[in-house]
Amino acid sequence: MTGTLYGVGVGPGDPSLMTVRAVDLVRGADVVAYHCARHGRSNARAIVAAYLGEQVEEQLTYPVTTEETDDYQGRLDAFYAEAAARLAAHLDAGRDVVVIAEGDPFFYGSYMHLHKRLADRYPTEVVPGVTSVAAAAAALGRPLVERDEVLTVLPGTLPPDELAARLAATDAAAVMKLGRTFTGVRAALATSGRLDEAHYVERASTADQRTAPLADVDPASVPYFSVGLVPSRVHAQTKPTARAETAAAIDGTRRGEVVVVGLGPGARERLTPEAAAALAAAEDVVGYTTYTARVPPNPRQRVHGSDNKVESERAAFALDLARGGRRVAVVSSGDPGVFAMASAVVEVAAADYPDVPVRVVPGVSAAQAVAARVGAPLGHDYAMISLSDRLKPWDVVERRLAAVADADMAIALYNPASRSRTWQVEAARDLLLKYRDPSTPVVVGRDVDGPEESVRVVRLADLVPAEVDMRTLLIVGASTSRWPAPGTVYTPRRYG
Repeated sequence: MTGTLYGVGVGPGDPSLMTVRAVDLVRGADVVAYHCARHGRSNARAIVAAYLGEQVEEQLTYPVTTEETDDYQGRLDAFYAEAAARLAAHLDAGRDVVVIAEGDPFFYGSYMHLHKRLADRYPTEVVPGVTSVAAAAAALGRPLVERDEVLTVLPGTLPPDELAARLAATDAAAVMKLGRTFTGVRAALATSGRLDEAHYVERASTADQRTAPLADVDPASVPYFSVGLVPSRVHAQTKPTARAETAAAIDGTRRGEVVVVGLGPGARERLTPEAAAALAAAEDVVGYTTYTARVPPNPRQRVHGSDNKVESERAAFALDLARGGRRVAVVSSGDPGVFAMASAVVEVAAADYPDVPVRVVPGVSAAQAVAARVGAPLGHDYAMISLSDRLKPWDVVERRLAAVADADMAIALYNPASRSRTWQVEAARDLLLKYRDPSTPVVVGRDVDGPEESVRVVRLADLVPAEVDMRTLLIVGASTSRWPAPGTVYTPRRYG
């Protein structure tokens, strides 16, 4: 059995930025190898020093600098061949070898030259590490790229004219390998018109970290372990100033909005990503207390719960907050456009708040949730009717029920009953029996997605009004609806 070769990224300098996997491998290695210059110091070894003990250490010392030979690449190739042979001897003896690399092993790292000579002969694993580019962006507190920007990573060793052309053609850039190339890099940034955007980061994440505008840096002070960054333009262009945000908050000029959010029938997994994002962005949450209680608590947000019978007042309250610059989420169960708050908010906004932006985020409706529990009772044409006569007269409800029943469509009946409305279900059942066979399936869905969920199917003639409350939704089938097995109802899409 041979040993395993590991190329392990140990991050940009701070030992606490090593991955757990990297720490475990270094601690358990038979052999730890690292590259260094002739002075013998290794940044990678310094990072892992606390995890070294009885491991055999293989110091791989670079043999030359460019000033000392006319065959730089040839000397390096010979060095890597000799280093690979030294590590192969350990691997052949069954010893695991960890080659540590500052940053990431495959990001301008020396490990890759050993990898290409050994990976086809021995078991190999590469453990990624935090790159100097990522650490430099963190040191600056500036995103590298945002939205659909393109990041280009460039070696400072490119000719300045080529470097300038590439800098001019990209959105954001990271320039590596500075040191003696710094003067040429700075000239390329100036030629490309990007010098004023460029930042300099030296020894990111270490105690010797230094940041500065790149134009202000003395070339004589620049080490190899430094990076030039031209970060996101979008971020710089869209970032509001603290002074402007503070002034807007004081004088109320910050643009607020109202987002009417559908929470779905109850279960968290049926909350859409769009709805979750709208809730997360809100500063105020407004709604019926039963629904605001379903929004995860957030100490950054203010919650304004109210009674279920004050829809217009609730809408006006939310719009007032938004007019003052607040981001407001008005929450509804199910879909906000189905017998819920979207209509109230849009109506009040159209009349009294035309200057306030209003968005509606849809949700899974109660009818969809109940229908899904039994199959597809709403698989063909259907209607949604509210049995509540609080906002419309009962004779209107009756006319609509009769029209839909006569048209032979499935019907989803919302708001069938409450503590103060106890006779509407019986009246609706009796009216429907004038048009539907007594055996027509009726889906009785109560508290769907809630702790007291109950879904069952009964004949229309057997529907017991006393068993229906405000938390119940009824789906009455059409003449074509089928009830092939207990708990299964569907309405075919083919008619007749």
